[in-house]
Amino acid sequence: MLRSLAGGPGHRGAPSDHFDGRLFFNPDATVGRSFWDFLRWRRTAQTKQWPEWVENRARPAPPASLDHGQIALTFINHITFLIQFRGLNVLTDPVYSQRVSPLRRIGPKRVRAPGLAFDELPPIHLVLVTHNHYDHLDIDTLVRLEEAHHPCFVTGLGNRAFLQQFQLQRVHELDWWQSLEAAGASITMTPAQHWSGRSGRNRNRTLWGGFMVRAAGRRVLFAGDTGYSVHFRDIQRRLGPPAIALLPIGAYEPRWFMAPQHMNPEEAVRAHLDLEARLSIGTHFGCFQLTDEGIDDPLIELAAARQRHNVSPELFQVLETGETRLFQAGESAQPAIQVGTTGIEGTHRSDPAR
Repeated sequence: MLRSLAGGPGHRGAPSDHFDGRLFFNPDATVGRSFWDFLRWRRTAQTKQWPEWVENRARPAPPASLDHGQIALTFINHITFLIQFRGLNVLTDPVYSQRVSPLRRIGPKRVRAPGLAFDELPPIHLVLVTHNHYDHLDIDTLVRLEEAHHPCFVTGLGNRAFLQQFQLQRVHELDWWQSLEAAGASITMTPAQHWSGRSGRNRNRTLWGGFMVRAAGRRVLFAGDTGYSVHFRDIQRRLGPPAIALLPIGAYEPRWFMAPQHMNPEEAVRAHLDLEARLSIGTHFGCFQLTDEGIDDPLIELAAARQRHNVSPELFQVLETGETRLFQAGESAQPAIQVGTTGIEGTHRSDPAR
């Protein structure tokens, strides 16, 4: 537990446009709120009540194999997705613990079971860890993955030494815009507007970000935890529009406190448009109550934001926890993403325009 709080030695290196030689920072925003801001939030919070427990309705159906160009997504919980390309299984910020906290008995507790049980995971080849907050870097889950699957872990600068303390073997760390080839994929770390820290003593000693994964001829962006900023346009310009973008839509109230670090659904739709994503999927909601909005508010507000921006539900989707959807690129000059959904009410297919 103490090792988890310590968070490792952090990163030392040459200064850059987001690193001063010791601490990381956002080029265009603050890096997390102060302790006094936190106390003000807790003193004035108008937190909506969440249910004690929610039963998952969906039945996961990860495919055993895929054709070239196909992508399958299974929403496990919170921000954890199983992304499947042909011959490659990827987990994003995997969290299977009961709480996202340094303490076993205190802190945000899950209100639903993981949509895909740990023992039902297919062989995992690649694990993406965007930053070291407890709802994204879950040590117990990462250790279980190492023991069961021995995957390749990719994370931001400063996290490798920390993860290696827990006997994770194949850990790679990246700076923004750096790339590597691993597990049959090309992975580029992308900017995000956020912050890091496992305790008050190691704030911003390690880097936060997202990842663009290119495999089987398709690009998938996992944006991680982020506020809305110009970096989405930068990602589109430098790496091209993703076929699928996984964008956070939850943990956003109150705005005066959360805006620099967490997008709301309105901003997520704007990010979708900035990226020129063929298709976006909502993440970061519905499992752990981290902020003041209600459990269903992200979905309600996303529907309203899509309507305001004339974005169809097919182009910015939300999966049920435990749901698997299959996406197939078409063959035309402006191909479609064909969507197959399994696990709730049978199977249906649609063809939103790419």
